[in-house]
Amino acid sequence: MPPWTCVLELDTNRRLLSGSEGQLVQAIRNGADLRICTEFLHNEHIDVTSENAERIREVAAFGVTCVVEDRWVAGIMSLRQPIELPEGFGPRPSMSFFLYNQNGEQAIARPYLDGTPASGSPGRSPDHSPEGMHKYEVLDSWDGGTNAPSQNFIYDFDVYRYSVSDSWREVLTHEEHGRVASGSLKDLVDAFSSGCAVKIAVRGLCSDIQGEEETTLEHEVFVETGSGYYYTEQKLFMVGTHPVIRVKADIPMRYSTGGWDFGWLMVRTDGRVVYRRCDPYTLKFTDRVYHHPVRWFVR
Repeated sequence: MPPWTCVLELDTNRRLLSGSEGQLVQAIRNGADLRICTEFLHNEHIDVTSENAERIREVAAFGVTCVVEDRWVAGIMSLRQPIELPEGFGPRPSMSFFLYNQNGEQAIARPYLDGTPASGSPGRSPDHSPEGMHKYEVLDSWDGGTNAPSQNFIYDFDVYRYSVSDSWREVLTHEEHGRVASGSLKDLVDAFSSGCAVKIAVRGLCSDIQGEEETTLEHEVFVETGSGYYYTEQKLFMVGTHPVIRVKADIPMRYSTGGWDFGWLMVRTDGRVVYRRCDPYTLKFTDRVYHHPVRWFVR
């Protein structure tokens, strides 16, 4: 198994304990996987009415990562259903798209999957911290009562440890219409054919998301792929990705009305990107076609 290395550690006030933000940015830009370790007490974070003060250590995988302006990292939990510790799951099926910035600021977007009719409209919502949770500070809240509420917040975990597995190797970079900038298609295909996993970095993937403001910063979104396909006569390689969450590129990254969505990508080495987008408010799907520069990694 590839080694994991802690490249950034923050204390409960999000002050630097070890490593650096620069190390984290460089690792994620190189395609590294990201996991973040936090610690908290059961009766401070899970059940504030409980007498159980047991310390809990959580390590979460962030299947989608984003580098903004080559200087800022955010990671998103892309596969998480809400867990209700220590027994099972939360009361409503949903996705829990927790987002962590490199400075410890956090966010949550929660598209519900159970079909319950929405009772509210998109827009700014009242800021309510969970009752009795004194370490939870709401920054802003959005879309309460819709099918996809979101909130930006800070929870003062006892520690934040950003660990990376920097084991991916970049083998091909091409521009938005497929012109090779570095590496080679042969190296990618040879690695894929031998069983290597494939990860992609798509530049500008979130450029058409506006949210509350219209500015969009330079960014790359990283996500691992599932199945790959190579057309041997056309010399064309393509992949389907794991779920991807798009968030308007900003520093720090935050959720807002219309500022995020989720879906799946089909990406080709000629720069064609098809995004099967799920509208989080309606759960209706549409396919959008783009052309983007892409970097390809193998492991």
